[in-house]
Amino acid sequence: MTDKDYLKEKTNEELLERYRQTQEQEVKQELTMRYLYIVRCIAIQMRNVYAGSLQMEDIINEGVLVIMKGLDRYDSEKDTKFETYISRRIRGMIIDLIRKQDWLPRDYRKKSREMEDARIALVQSLGREPMEAELAEYMHMDIKKFRKLQSTCQVMDLLSLDMVQEGEDGKQVQLASSNLSAQPEYAVLKAETGQLLKEAIEKELSEKEQLMISLYYVEELSMAQTARIMGVSEPRVSQIHSAAIRKLKKYMER
Repeated sequence: MTDKDYLKEKTNEELLERYRQTQEQEVKQELTMRYLYIVRCIAIQMRNVYAGSLQMEDIINEGVLVIMKGLDRYDSEKDTKFETYISRRIRGMIIDLIRKQDWLPRDYRKKSREMEDARIALVQSLGREPMEAELAEYMHMDIKKFRKLQSTCQVMDLLSLDMVQEGEDGKQVQLASSNLSAQPEYAVLKAETGQLLKEAIEKELSEKEQLMISLYYVEELSMAQTARIMGVSEPRVSQIHSAAIRKLKKYMER
């Protein structure tokens, strides 16, 4: 039996432990290939986020490097399961790639404000959250163009919250765009930010919005899967998502 055949008989957990002890490159290569599926899955889940600015092949290539670095940094005694640990870092990598592309239209902020103003006006007149078609008509926009703008706004909501990503320890949240890790206040700020976000979710969001956030961000389901579980359409779950993010942003800003 060759070394490669021997490695293929081992479980992921056994190989992770062996790599932690030996740092063998053959083990690292085997683990990287086994976990490559996570990169592909996340790339597909986030396709609507980076479409038009990135190629899936580029994301997969970068994802290989993320996995290899993750294998060197992962500590099974301190961190969650490796699949969860590396998934967060792959999502962070994709967001970083999007930021570097500088793909946002110049009038994005103006259009975003116009859409928010239109939503508020329609809520006041209708007494409920407006549908996509109603917002598009109010803004005198083609429905396809409106949906593209709405998708961009949703992505930017995530980026402006900085995905509230977990830090290298995988335990508490931090503002991903801030280089806080070198500052002595880092640990305190992480804990405070995490607690603040938890309070915002509990105080500001309805039960339906909390469920949506839990399914999409904690359970890591797609929008389509979340919609099916909640028993609503995908455009509706997208509206719930947008409303929840707006509330969290306002609470965090306060």
